[in-house]
Amino acid sequence: MSLATIVGFLVSMGLFLGSIAISTKNYWIFADLASFVMVVGGTLGATFIAYEPRYVFLSLKLILRIVMSPRIGRNVLKNEVGRVIRWAYTVQKNGIPALEQEAKKSTAGDRFLKFGVDMVISGYSGAEVREIMNNTIDTTFGRNTVQVDILKNMASAAPAFGMIGTLVGLVIMLDNMGGDPGGLGKGLAVALLTTLYGVLFARIILLPAATKILQREQIIRFRNYLVAEGLALLADRKSPRYIQDKMNSFLDPSLHFNIDKMKG
Repeated sequence: MSLATIVGFLVSMGLFLGSIAISTKNYWIFADLASFVMVVGGTLGATFIAYEPRYVFLSLKLILRIVMSPRIGRNVLKNEVGRVIRWAYTVQKNGIPALEQEAKKSTAGDRFLKFGVDMVISGYSGAEVREIMNNTIDTTFGRNTVQVDILKNMASAAPAFGMIGTLVGLVIMLDNMGGDPGGLGKGLAVALLTTLYGVLFARIILLPAATKILQREQIIRFRNYLVAEGLALLADRKSPRYIQDKMNSFLDPSLHFNIDKMKG
Protein backbone atom coordinates (compact mmCIF):
# COMPACT_ATOMS: atom_id res chain seq x y z
CA MET A 1 0.00 0.00 0.00
CA SER A 2 1.12 3.56 -0.70
CA LEU A 3 1.01 5.00 2.80
CA ALA A 4 1.80 8.54 1.63
CA THR A 5 -1.18 8.53 -0.76
CA ILE A 6 -3.59 7.30 1.91
CA VAL A 7 -2.28 9.70 4.55
CA GLY A 8 -2.36 12.63 2.13
CA PHE A 9 -5.99 11.96 1.23
CA LEU A 10 -7.07 11.47 4.84
CA VAL A 11 -5.24 14.60 6.01
CA SER A 12 -6.69 16.78 3.26
CA MET A 13 -10.22 15.54 3.91
CA GLY A 14 -9.66 15.75 7.66
CA LEU A 15 -8.60 19.39 7.45
CA PHE A 16 -11.61 20.22 5.27
CA LEU A 17 -14.10 18.44 7.53
CA GLY A 18 -12.37 19.77 10.65
CA SER A 19 -12.72 23.34 9.45
CA ILE A 20 -16.44 22.72 8.99
CA ALA A 21 -16.72 21.17 12.45
CA ILE A 22 -15.22 24.20 14.16
CA SER A 23 -17.29 26.64 12.11
CA THR A 24 -20.82 25.30 12.50
CA LYS A 25 -22.94 22.79 14.36
CA ASN A 26 -25.19 22.16 11.38
CA TYR A 27 -22.90 19.78 9.48
CA TRP A 28 -25.63 18.43 7.21
CA ILE A 29 -25.95 21.68 5.30
CA PHE A 30 -22.82 20.56 3.41
CA ALA A 31 -24.53 17.37 2.21
CA ASP A 32 -26.73 17.82 -0.83
CA LEU A 33 -27.54 14.92 -3.15
CA ALA A 34 -28.68 17.14 -6.02
CA SER A 35 -25.37 19.03 -6.03
CA PHE A 36 -23.36 15.80 -5.88
CA VAL A 37 -25.29 14.21 -8.74
CA MET A 38 -24.96 17.34 -10.84
CA VAL A 39 -21.17 17.49 -10.49
CA VAL A 40 -20.29 13.78 -10.61
CA GLY A 41 -22.98 12.86 -13.15
CA GLY A 42 -22.16 15.79 -15.39
CA THR A 43 -18.42 15.12 -15.26
CA LEU A 44 -18.83 11.41 -16.06
CA GLY A 45 -21.37 12.12 -18.78
CA ALA A 46 -19.11 14.63 -20.53
CA THR A 47 -16.15 12.25 -20.24
CA PHE A 48 -18.05 9.36 -21.84
CA ILE A 49 -19.04 11.68 -24.67
CA ALA A 50 -15.44 12.77 -25.22
CA TYR A 51 -13.65 9.40 -24.88
CA GLU A 52 -14.23 5.75 -25.66
CA PRO A 53 -15.86 3.92 -22.69
CA ARG A 54 -12.99 1.44 -22.37
CA TYR A 55 -10.49 4.19 -21.61
CA VAL A 56 -12.83 5.95 -19.21
CA PHE A 57 -13.30 2.76 -17.16
CA LEU A 58 -9.52 2.19 -17.16
CA SER A 59 -9.02 5.72 -15.87
CA LEU A 60 -11.51 5.23 -13.05
CA LYS A 61 -9.80 1.97 -12.06
CA LEU A 62 -6.45 3.74 -11.92
CA ILE A 63 -7.81 6.18 -9.33
CA LEU A 64 -8.17 3.24 -6.94
CA ARG A 65 -4.83 1.76 -7.97
CA ILE A 66 -2.81 4.77 -6.79
CA VAL A 67 -3.23 3.58 -3.19
CA MET A 68 -1.04 0.58 -4.07
CA SER A 69 2.75 0.79 -3.79
CA PRO A 70 4.64 1.72 -6.98
CA ARG A 71 6.25 -1.14 -8.89
CA ILE A 72 9.64 0.54 -9.15
CA GLY A 73 11.55 2.02 -6.21
CA ARG A 74 14.97 3.65 -6.03
CA ASN A 75 16.86 0.44 -5.27
CA VAL A 76 15.29 -1.33 -8.23
CA LEU A 77 17.26 0.91 -10.59
CA LYS A 78 20.54 -0.04 -8.92
CA ASN A 79 19.59 -3.71 -9.11
CA GLU A 80 18.95 -3.38 -12.85
CA VAL A 81 22.53 -2.20 -13.35
CA GLY A 82 23.85 -5.12 -11.33
CA ARG A 83 21.76 -7.61 -13.29
CA VAL A 84 23.02 -6.41 -16.68
CA ILE A 85 26.61 -6.45 -15.40
CA ARG A 86 26.23 -10.06 -14.25
CA TRP A 87 24.94 -10.94 -17.68
CA ALA A 88 27.92 -9.12 -19.22
CA TYR A 89 30.30 -11.38 -17.26
CA THR A 90 28.36 -14.43 -18.46
CA VAL A 91 28.60 -13.27 -22.08
CA GLN A 92 32.29 -12.42 -21.64
CA LYS A 93 33.01 -15.89 -20.31
CA ASN A 94 30.70 -18.17 -22.30
CA GLY A 95 29.33 -16.09 -25.18
CA ILE A 96 25.86 -14.82 -26.07
CA PRO A 97 24.19 -18.28 -26.08
CA ALA A 98 24.93 -18.66 -22.36
CA LEU A 99 22.78 -15.57 -21.71
CA GLU A 100 19.58 -17.43 -22.59
CA GLN A 101 19.72 -19.76 -19.59
CA GLU A 102 21.07 -17.07 -17.28
CA ALA A 103 18.30 -14.63 -18.12
CA LYS A 104 15.39 -17.08 -18.14
CA LYS A 105 14.61 -16.69 -14.43
CA SER A 106 15.19 -12.94 -14.33
CA THR A 107 12.83 -12.12 -17.20
CA ALA A 108 9.85 -14.08 -15.84
CA GLY A 109 6.86 -11.75 -15.73
CA ASP A 110 8.77 -8.84 -17.31
CA ARG A 111 7.81 -8.82 -20.98
CA PHE A 112 9.84 -5.72 -21.81
CA LEU A 113 13.04 -7.21 -20.40
CA LYS A 114 12.39 -10.57 -22.08
CA PHE A 115 11.81 -8.82 -25.40
CA GLY A 116 15.17 -7.07 -25.13
CA VAL A 117 17.08 -10.16 -24.03
CA ASP A 118 15.60 -12.15 -26.93
CA MET A 119 16.92 -9.54 -29.38
CA VAL A 120 20.39 -9.72 -27.83
CA ILE A 121 20.38 -13.54 -28.05
CA SER A 122 19.15 -13.35 -31.66
CA GLY A 123 22.25 -11.39 -32.61
CA TYR A 124 20.88 -7.87 -33.07
CA SER A 125 23.47 -5.11 -32.93
CA GLY A 126 23.48 -2.63 -30.08
CA ALA A 127 22.10 0.14 -32.31
CA GLU A 128 19.25 -2.10 -33.45
CA VAL A 129 18.39 -3.14 -29.89
CA ARG A 130 18.45 0.49 -28.73
CA GLU A 131 16.26 1.70 -31.62
CA ILE A 132 13.61 -1.01 -31.27
CA MET A 133 13.45 -0.84 -27.48
CA ASN A 134 13.30 2.96 -27.42
CA ASN A 135 10.43 2.82 -29.89
CA THR A 136 8.68 0.30 -27.62
CA ILE A 137 9.24 2.55 -24.60
CA ASP A 138 7.83 5.65 -26.29
CA THR A 139 4.74 3.97 -27.72
CA THR A 140 4.01 2.17 -24.43
CA PHE A 141 4.31 5.43 -22.50
CA GLY A 142 1.93 7.11 -24.94
CA ARG A 143 -0.66 4.36 -24.52
CA ASN A 144 -0.38 4.29 -20.73
CA THR A 145 -0.77 8.04 -20.33
CA VAL A 146 -4.05 8.29 -22.23
CA GLN A 147 -5.74 7.75 -18.87
CA VAL A 148 -3.80 10.68 -17.44
CA ASP A 149 -5.26 12.98 -20.10
CA ILE A 150 -8.75 11.68 -19.34
CA LEU A 151 -8.40 12.33 -15.61
CA LYS A 152 -7.03 15.82 -16.25
CA ASN A 153 -9.98 16.50 -18.54
CA MET A 154 -12.35 15.32 -15.79
CA ALA A 155 -10.54 17.59 -13.31
CA SER A 156 -11.21 20.52 -15.63
CA ALA A 157 -14.84 19.52 -16.17
CA ALA A 158 -15.79 19.06 -12.50
CA PRO A 159 -15.51 22.75 -11.48
CA ALA A 160 -17.30 23.71 -14.71
CA PHE A 161 -20.26 21.53 -13.77
CA GLY A 162 -20.04 23.08 -10.32
CA MET A 163 -20.61 26.45 -11.96
CA ILE A 164 -23.51 25.03 -13.96
CA GLY A 165 -25.02 23.83 -10.68
CA THR A 166 -24.50 27.31 -9.26
CA LEU A 167 -26.51 28.80 -12.12
CA VAL A 168 -29.24 26.21 -11.62
CA GLY A 169 -29.37 27.05 -7.91
CA LEU A 170 -29.58 30.76 -8.63
CA VAL A 171 -32.46 30.20 -11.05
CA ILE A 172 -34.29 28.20 -8.35
CA MET A 173 -33.59 30.93 -5.80
CA LEU A 174 -34.80 33.74 -8.06
CA ASP A 175 -37.90 31.76 -8.97
CA ASN A 176 -38.84 31.60 -5.28
CA MET A 177 -38.20 35.25 -4.48
CA GLY A 178 -41.82 36.20 -5.12
CA GLY A 179 -43.25 33.20 -3.31
CA ASP A 180 -42.23 31.03 -0.36
CA PRO A 181 -39.06 32.47 1.24
CA GLY A 182 -38.17 28.95 2.40
CA GLY A 183 -37.27 28.05 -1.16
CA LEU A 184 -34.51 30.65 -1.23
CA GLY A 185 -32.31 28.65 1.11
CA LYS A 186 -32.64 25.48 -0.96
CA GLY A 187 -31.71 27.24 -4.16
CA LEU A 188 -28.75 29.00 -2.54
CA ALA A 189 -27.52 25.69 -1.08
CA VAL A 190 -27.52 24.08 -4.53
CA ALA A 191 -25.81 27.15 -5.97
CA LEU A 192 -22.92 27.11 -3.52
CA LEU A 193 -22.49 23.39 -2.86
CA THR A 194 -22.15 22.38 -6.50
CA THR A 195 -19.18 24.74 -6.86
CA LEU A 196 -17.70 23.36 -3.63
CA TYR A 197 -18.17 19.75 -4.75
CA GLY A 198 -16.70 20.48 -8.18
CA VAL A 199 -13.52 22.00 -6.76
CA LEU A 200 -13.10 19.26 -4.14
CA PHE A 201 -13.67 16.49 -6.67
CA ALA A 202 -11.08 18.00 -9.02
CA ARG A 203 -8.42 19.07 -6.54
CA ILE A 204 -8.44 16.23 -4.00
CA ILE A 205 -9.19 13.24 -6.22
CA LEU A 206 -8.89 13.69 -9.98
CA LEU A 207 -5.90 15.99 -10.45
CA PRO A 208 -3.70 14.35 -7.75
CA ALA A 209 -4.55 10.91 -9.19
CA ALA A 210 -3.60 12.02 -12.71
CA THR A 211 -0.33 13.52 -11.45
CA LYS A 212 0.64 10.40 -9.51
CA ILE A 213 -0.19 8.06 -12.41
CA LEU A 214 1.91 10.21 -14.75
CA GLN A 215 4.82 10.24 -12.30
CA ARG A 216 4.76 6.45 -11.97
CA GLU A 217 4.67 6.00 -15.73
CA GLN A 218 7.64 8.37 -16.07
CA ILE A 219 9.58 6.29 -13.54
CA ILE A 220 8.77 3.09 -15.47
CA ARG A 221 9.85 4.79 -18.71
CA PHE A 222 13.13 5.87 -17.12
CA ARG A 223 13.79 2.33 -15.85
CA ASN A 224 13.08 0.94 -19.32
CA TYR A 225 15.48 3.42 -20.95
CA LEU A 226 18.12 2.31 -18.45
CA VAL A 227 17.54 -1.37 -19.24
CA ALA A 228 17.47 -0.70 -22.99
CA GLU A 229 20.84 1.03 -22.82
CA GLY A 230 22.34 -1.83 -20.81
CA LEU A 231 21.08 -4.47 -23.24
CA ALA A 232 22.31 -2.45 -26.23
CA LEU A 233 25.80 -2.35 -24.69
CA LEU A 234 25.53 -6.06 -23.94
CA ALA A 235 24.70 -6.74 -27.60
CA ASP A 236 27.84 -4.79 -28.59
CA ARG A 237 29.90 -6.97 -26.22
CA LYS A 238 31.06 -4.02 -24.15
CA SER A 239 33.03 -4.79 -20.99
CA PRO A 240 31.22 -5.05 -17.64
CA ARG A 241 33.03 -1.96 -16.33
CA TYR A 242 32.05 0.10 -19.36
CA ILE A 243 28.44 -1.01 -18.97
CA GLN A 244 28.58 -0.05 -15.28
CA ASP A 245 29.88 3.44 -16.00
CA LYS A 246 27.43 4.07 -18.85
CA MET A 247 24.40 2.86 -16.87
CA ASN A 248 25.51 4.69 -13.73
CA SER A 249 25.55 7.91 -15.76
CA PHE A 250 21.74 7.66 -15.85
CA LEU A 251 21.45 7.48 -12.06
CA ASP A 252 21.80 9.69 -9.04
CA PRO A 253 25.33 9.24 -7.56
CA SER A 254 23.82 7.74 -4.39
CA LEU A 255 22.46 4.88 -6.52
CA HIS A 256 25.63 4.09 -8.48
CA PHE A 257 26.48 0.41 -8.74
CA ASN A 258 30.02 -0.59 -7.74
CA ILE A 259 31.41 -3.47 -9.73
CA ASP A 260 34.32 -3.96 -7.32
CA LYS A 261 31.95 -4.72 -4.43
CA MET A 262 30.26 -7.34 -6.57
CA LYS A 263 33.58 -9.04 -7.17
CA GLY A 264 34.34 -8.92 -3.45
